[in-house]
Amino acid sequence: MADIIRWEPFRELTSLREAMDQLFEGAFVRPSRILPGWAGGEVALDMYHTDKDVIVKASLPGVKPDEVKVSITGDVLTIEGEHKEEKEVKEADYFCKERRYGAFSRSVVIPVPVKSEKAEAEFEDGVLTLTLPKTEEIKPKQIQIKAKKSNEAKK
Repeated sequence: MADIIRWEPFRELTSLREAMDQLFEGAFVRPSRILPGWAGGEVALDMYHTDKDVIVKASLPGVKPDEVKVSITGDVLTIEGEHKEEKEVKEADYFCKERRYGAFSRSVVIPVPVKSEKAEAEFEDGVLTLTLPKTEEIKPKQIQIKAKKSNEAKK
């Protein structure tokens, strides 16, 4: 026997306020939610750590290494640059133009202290890999445990 469920025709409709919130959030906060693959000039990156280093991998497709500048100021890592547009095709000849050109920038806080003077950067296949060595006080240290003799063994 099936249960009887009351039909509420307006339950599935979003309110005008919710619709407006979604519109403004998508238009002003995070355009990438509306247009997947469009990061709004931001650099997509991954950041993780090992025992010794903080590793940052940034996706910079179509960008040349000499178009990128990396800096660390305090605990803030900044990756910036400019990808120049090729001027081989007249604007009127395009059917579709989606590749991004122009300035890009991304700044993130590095969550642990690093030795910025020992940082290394490699660029391969459109991926920038930064290796940032952690400072000595951050690296995990093994502490040797010494066993004490119990009072009963002394007697």
